[in-house]
Formats: sequence, C-alpha cells, structure tokens
Amino acid sequence: MPTTVESIRDNLGRCRDAKRRPNVFGSDSHQFKLHAPLKPSLVSTFETRHKIQLPEDYKRFITEVGNGGAGPYYGIFKLGEMDDCFDHKPWKENDGFIGVLSEPYPHTKAWNDVPPYPEEQHDDDAYEAELQAFDEIYWNPKQVNGAIPICHQGCAYRSWLVVTGVEAGNVWEDLRADQKGLLPVKIKRKRRVTFLEWYDDWLQQAVSKLPKSSPKEGRTKR
Repeated sequence: MPTTVESIRDNLGRCRDAKRRPNVFGSDSHQFKLHAPLKPSLVSTFETRHKIQLPEDYKRFITEVGNGGAGPYYGIFKLGEMDDCFDHKPWKENDGFIGVLSEPYPHTKAWNDVPPYPEEQHDDDAYEAELQAFDEIYWNPKQVNGAIPICHQGCAYRSWLVVTGVEAGNVWEDLRADQKGLLPVKIKRKRRVTFLEWYDDWLQQAVSKLPKSSPKEGRTKR
C-alpha cells in the first residue's frame, strides 16, 4: 500500500494520542507533535527565492501535515532551518555549510573520496595547514549543492533532501563528522528513498511499538 500524507497523519495521531507513546529514539523531545503546516504561498516564495522546485511529497508534507517536528532521529527541521547546538537556526545559501540550491547535487553514488584525515604532529602550523586543506575539500558547501538539511541524527550526523539534479527527491545521509562521507539512504531493497518513504519507515517502526489491541476490543455488541 503506497505511503500517503493521510496515512502518515493518521499514524502520527495514533502515536501521539496513545496512553503509552512508542519509545523510539528522539521521541522524548518531539512527542510525536508537528509544527503548524506552512501556507503554500510561503513555500512558493521559498522556491522562487532559491530558483528550485521542492519535491512534491515533501511539499505536501510541510503544507498539509506539518512544517517540522516529529520525525526520524531528533525530528525534522522547519523549512529553511537546521540544528544549532541545542536549538535550531535559519540557514543561508553559501553560508559555509549550505551550498547553492539551484546547482545540481554533485553525487550519484556514495562519496568519500578525500585524503586521509591529518594526524597530529609536533609542527602545529603544518597540522593546521593540513586540516584547512582537508576541510576545503571535505566540508566545502559545493559537496551538498542542490540539497537542504532536513534532520539532525545526533553527533553531527545529518540527513539531506536533494532538490536539484538527477538525485532530486531522494534522501541522503551526511556522515562526514566521522569521515564516512555522503551516501544515499537505503531501506531494505530500495537503493533510493524519497522523503515520504524515509519518513514512513520511521513512523512504521514507531507504530509497531504501540500496545496491541486485545481480542475483545473492536467487537460490537449484538
């Protein structure tokens, strides 16, 4: 059965309203609650400003279900925001971390093609120079052109939604904090995962932890 915004809305309500909410990672912070949906006009303004078209499933989610809140890991960001220590902050294109949204996402397969991370050495200046050279490649905003951050996984791991290029609509993981690079999310046998598929996979795991109904529940009296 295909994932729909209606089924996601219903299952979120089940988790949120349960006497015992499912115990999944991050749920203590978001409690299965979402922020109010965005007006479509505000989404259109965002798209015009950045010269992009957001993936349709993501657009429906933020305009019909909620603009950030409950979701995988620590929850999903509001459109145009990302993590900032223990809070969220607005981001800007080419701010040193975010790339240019209208430029195609540069990767079509898992990427981690960089020199080994510099090792500590006695010459501090040489070590700093090697670190800078490493960062200029590995953390260059161009590595995430055409994508927006949608989730903080913890320990500086993040999830990105590609909005431009051949990978548009797919969710990628950013594991560069551990020098593990950028790679597409895979679920079971699916080698590419859309926003709703990614979100619903998390939600189905939460739903599976809801208390089971007893055999007597749901019977009607005659």
